[in-house]
Order: sequence, then C-alpha cells, then structure tokens
Amino acid sequence: MDAALLLNVEGIKKTILHGGTGELPNFITGSRVSEVIPLDQVTFHFRTMKCDEERTVIDDSKQVGQPMHIIIGNMFKLEVWEILLTSMRVSEVAEFWCDTIHTGVYPILSRSLRQMAEGKDPTEWHVHTCGLANMFAYHTLGYEDLDELQREPQPLIFVIELLQVEAPSEYQRETWNLSNTERMQAVPILHGEGNRLFKLGRYEEASSKYQEAIVCLRNLQTKEKPWEAQWLKLEKMINTLILNYCQCLLKREEYYEVLEHTSDILRQHPGIVKAYYLRARAHSEVWNEEEAKADLERVLELEPSMRKAVHRELRLLESRLEEKREEERLRCRNMLAAPVRASHQGTHHRSDPSAPTRQPGTGQPEDGLATSGSVDEDLGVTS
Repeated sequence: MDAALLLNVEGIKKTILHGGTGELPNFITGSRVSEVIPLDQVTFHFRTMKCDEERTVIDDSKQVGQPMHIIIGNMFKLEVWEILLTSMRVSEVAEFWCDTIHTGVYPILSRSLRQMAEGKDPTEWHVHTCGLANMFAYHTLGYEDLDELQREPQPLIFVIELLQVEAPSEYQRETWNLSNTERMQAVPILHGEGNRLFKLGRYEEASSKYQEAIVCLRNLQTKEKPWEAQWLKLEKMINTLILNYCQCLLKREEYYEVLEHTSDILRQHPGIVKAYYLRARAHSEVWNEEEAKADLERVLELEPSMRKAVHRELRLLESRLEEKREEERLRCRNMLAAPVRASHQGTHHRSDPSAPTRQPGTGQPEDGLATSGSVDEDLGVTS
C-alpha cells in the first residue's frame, strides 16, 4: 500500500489501496462548459465510513449492487467526489479521508441514494441543486444515522473503485444532462419516437418517451416568465405531450391517472377539446356516468365535427352501464336463491338420506363483467 498522499486540496488525504492502469484520464470538465459541450461520465463503486474505531459503514454501493454514474464537471451534489475521481486511474482503488468542510452535504446525498436503492425515488440524486440549501428543507431525513450526521457533521472516509471513464460519444446522455438547446432539439425526436411506439402498441415505452420530452420542456419553462409568449408556447407543447401520455394510460387501464392529468390541464386551459374527450373516456371506464356525459357534451359544444365520435362513446357508455346493471341483477338473484337452495337441500336430506347431496354454490355462476373497448379512430396520437 502506498503511503498516504495529500492532494493539492485542503482537507483531503488519499491512500492508494490498489493501483490502476494507464495514465490519468484527461477529463473534459467545468460546469460552465457543460452548456456548450458534453462532459465525461465516470462509473465507480464507493463505500462511505465514519472515522471511528469501528470504521462504521454508512453506505456501500456494492451491497446495493449498483455502481454510481456521475458527469464530471456538471455540479454534482457532492462536489468533493469529482475532486477524488479525477485523481484516479481506471481500476484503481483508493481510500480518501475528507474533512468536514467537504462532507457537510453527504447526508442529503445519502438519503437520495438510499431512496433510489429502495425504489422510492430513482432520480432525485440527479437533481443538481445546492446541497446546503436542500439540507434545511428537511426536519428529518428519515434515517437516524443520517439525522445524527446532519446534526453533527464530521470527517468521512470514502473508499472508491474507479470502474470506467466514458467520453461523451460513448454513453447515452440523460435529459437532465442536456443543455437548453439540446433539450429543445430532443423534444420532437422523443415526441416522434413516442408516436411510433404507440402505433406499434408498445404503450409503456411510448409513455416513457412522452414523459422524457415533458421533463425537457418543463425544465425550459422554468426559465420563462409565466403566461408570457414563450412560456405559453412551451405550455401548449407540454399539454400535447401529456394528452398523448394519457392515451397510453387509457390503453394500460390507468383510468384514475388519466382523470388527474386531464383535470389538471382543464383547470388551466378549459378550452382543450381532447382533454375533455379523454377525460370522458376515463370517466366512462370507471362508471362515472354523469361526469362522462357532461364531458362529451362539452366536446360537442367546442367541436361539433366530433359528433360521430361522441355518439359512439355514448353508445359504449350505455352498453357498459347495461352490462353493469345486468351483473347487479344476477348478483342479487344469486344472493336470494342461495338460502332457498340451502333450505331445499336440508329438507331433501331429511326425507331421503340416500339421495345425493347438492353442494351450495352450484347454481348459475356470476358472470364476469364484460368489457367493451373502442378504437382510437377519432383523435389518435397528436403528431
């Protein structure tokens, strides 16, 4: 093991545990440059420990089974990790002692990483905001050891194994890592890909494309003044994508989520015909008869040319309601018939013990509620 090496940064000591290969990577770095050119991505495992006698482990990516990926120079939440990683060669394993001036925001990062591992919040650690500002947003982080670490910041030890360094052309960049110009350029591509997947019946994949495009536009919209021209232009694009996303949800039978998204749109923009139409279809699927009819009437008011589609939906709604009423009648009939059958069986048994016994529940079975669907002939996916 090499002797402890003091990096040219205050409060950091490095000890190489296993030497790496090749030369130090020539990283493309610098947060200001990230809006102009893409940056290098590093993949690594880490273990975080306290500086106590037991070297108490706080987090270990190998136990989680998933390495970390960060973009060098893109204002990662724990900036000291970028300093540590840029001092390493590929396949190197090194131990870093970091003073409190570098570890104050670690509890916030650790909380996000743990939630990601638990499947609760897989993207929060990508939020590149000021960790110190976030630190005061929580009375508790939800983990006792992290609450203690937040109350009493202390030096930490990081054992890092650098697995891979990828140039911008070698990895797929996520939307959060794009510049504003790149986000705007990505939207029509994601939109078109979503439409293609929808037509192929791959609704979950199409949903992901629409969501990714929405995230790009929402990010751009935060930089505009609400209700001004550019903001409204972005809002219109967002609503189109949300309604396409809702069509995927209808196909996946996520009706209540459709009701939520369409209602949110209509509260702000009450003249969008497609939102009323999709909400009507969702209401129809969950037996909200009055609400479905009200939305379909509104569609006719705003777009009389959709009369044929509206009448078709009304017929389907009536058909579903009739099926539901028939199901209720069958259920009531079976409930009333059960005591009578039981009484007859008991009488028959007493009068003729040798006669075969009829088991309860062998009368007419309850039919499952038939479903009737419709084809998206009228609106389809907005292109």
